[in-house]
Amino acid sequence: MPDLEHTSTDSAVPAELDHAGGSGFDRIAPAQSAALFRELAAGKVIVRDVYNLNRAELEANPLYNLLYNHLAHFRTFYEHLGSELVFNENGAFFYLRENTDDESEEHDENAFRVQVCLLLIGRYFARSGRDLEYLGRPDAGLRDEDVDALAADEEYREMLRAARFEKGIAEALDYLGKRQLLFRTGPKRFFLSSAGMHFLQQLVAAYEAREGVSG
Repeated sequence: MPDLEHTSTDSAVPAELDHAGGSGFDRIAPAQSAALFRELAAGKVIVRDVYNLNRAELEANPLYNLLYNHLAHFRTFYEHLGSELVFNENGAFFYLRENTDDESEEHDENAFRVQVCLLLIGRYFARSGRDLEYLGRPDAGLRDEDVDALAADEEYREMLRAARFEKGIAEALDYLGKRQLLFRTGPKRFFLSSAGMHFLQQLVAAYEAREGVSG
């Protein structure tokens, strides 16, 4: 997962998260651990709640609960694999960060592409006169007409091309969805996950801080 901030809240993890102790291997099914590894290795964030399209509702994510209940074990495990398991309490999600002083080009590019997508969505939504908080609600978010408007706007198309989304907004939304930063509720209806909202709010705060300084 692209590391969009270096002041993560994971430094103050509640004490109860580390209650598992020990190696943890005797308490975790290999199939569960393998499923979790596939998700994290693919660059996904592990959010507390995922959207069930069939039931049209958010539901608890078993992989998040697995991490939450065995955090000490998984932190040690991924540390041995050369990564840091990051827990963001405010956004209620986990992701992997490479345990290295030098950011890779791939990491930088992924972070840039996520930032472009989120900033574009946030800018469009704000310009439409709606509160950004509605982007994180399953009953609100982006509607069909919003996706069509984003697809038709040349400014947004240029921003997406700069981030190598040659197929436009549909490709960008799919990119966010594969990382669980966004959920689909219909053919052209979407809302941001708790992680997506967290990163968007960080980007907005950083932009407002820069504007305050320059102003």
